[in-house]
Amino acid sequence: QVQLVESGGGLVQAGGSLRLSCAASGISFSSYAMGWYRQAPGKERELVASITTDSRTDYAESVKGRFTISRDNAKNTMYLQMNSLKPEDTAVYYCNAKHQLYRSRDYWGQGTQVTVSS
Repeated sequence: QVQLVESGGGLVQAGGSLRLSCAASGISFSSYAMGWYRQAPGKERELVASITTDSRTDYAESVKGRFTISRDNAKNTMYLQMNSLKPEDTAVYYCNAKHQLYRSRDYWGQGTQVTVSS
């Protein structure tokens, strides 16, 4: 059974930091490209950051220079370090895993709430 479990969300003041974690089980983690998405109320889900199986990273323009995505294949875990948080970063953050070859193997976590107060 595949599970992606996010943790680390919460309430933080603007300018603060949070680190999200996504712990994966039931998959061969190193074979999956990973990503963080977010969805704010009334808005579509958007890609925040992604990391390939060989740890190449990409970021949404809105978070470049503030967020850092990383992965630890030994721990089957992905991270998102979020610094200089802004109220507009408030959203539910979701973890996603996509197999590098078999695109139908596409999994989501349940999400973790991040709220940034002004």
